[in-house]
Amino acid sequence: MRILVTGANGQLGRELTKRLQGADFLAVDIGEMDITNQAATMKVVKSFQPDAVIHGAAYTNVNKAETDREAAYKVNAIGTQNVAAACLSSGAKMVYISTDYVFDGTLGRAYNEFDNTNPQSIYGKSKLAGEILAKHILNRLFIVRTSWLYGDGNNFVRTMLKLGAEKPEIKVVNDQHGCPTSTIDLANAILRLVETEHYGIFHAANTGVTTWYDFAKKIFELSGNKQVKVLPQTTAELNSPAPRPAYSPLENLMLGLTIGNVMRTWEEALGEYIKNNLT
Repeated sequence: MRILVTGANGQLGRELTKRLQGADFLAVDIGEMDITNQAATMKVVKSFQPDAVIHGAAYTNVNKAETDREAAYKVNAIGTQNVAAACLSSGAKMVYISTDYVFDGTLGRAYNEFDNTNPQSIYGKSKLAGEILAKHILNRLFIVRTSWLYGDGNNFVRTMLKLGAEKPEIKVVNDQHGCPTSTIDLANAILRLVETEHYGIFHAANTGVTTWYDFAKKIFELSGNKQVKVLPQTTAELNSPAPRPAYSPLENLMLGLTIGNVMRTWEEALGEYIKNNLT
């Protein structure tokens, strides 16, 4: 299978590139394929003639998107529309990577794929717009929502360990609940899905529920840092420009009903990540 990956320099893009070494694939970033330019996107996709496109390129600065709305929509909505149109023209399947931020976090339980969306931030709204536009264009489409991603690149785990080496105390938000997810597990689920014809919406997050505060404590526990003190902080105290869902764990219902829920617990995935990368 010939696979084209967008967002090659992102955390997921880097993991997919590692996994696809030796296979027939092409990984591109903005300098190689400007997804906001329809003609440029069409040219690259038509030239490579992929069987599938894994579309991971995105505008991901959640706070900046609140004041940079046009840029967020241009990348996450129009960019996705352009990739979907190129897939349609070339006969390729498409995997669109979306987010738990399409939900408002008020349901009180983990969200499955059939729950109503209601994004509160510009980032969440622009990602949902990408979902809607892609669905209007393609039938052979996988929408894969994930959350709290970490892998090869800047992420919460690396930030915590860096701060833990510099400061005796760290404040971390304790009233946002979700599912930390390893790019290793997400890439595995995507590559298994794309080989199938099980088109539709999928949630792919490591299992279990935690808060950023407890996530941070587990990071220091697994890394052996017993000196740093993690202090709880409310979202209101953080005074973030963009609203975040307070409770947005994802239930991998459709994975379980199709290829099987291949996602590990978040604790197991985190332990492997720290062991292999940071110790």
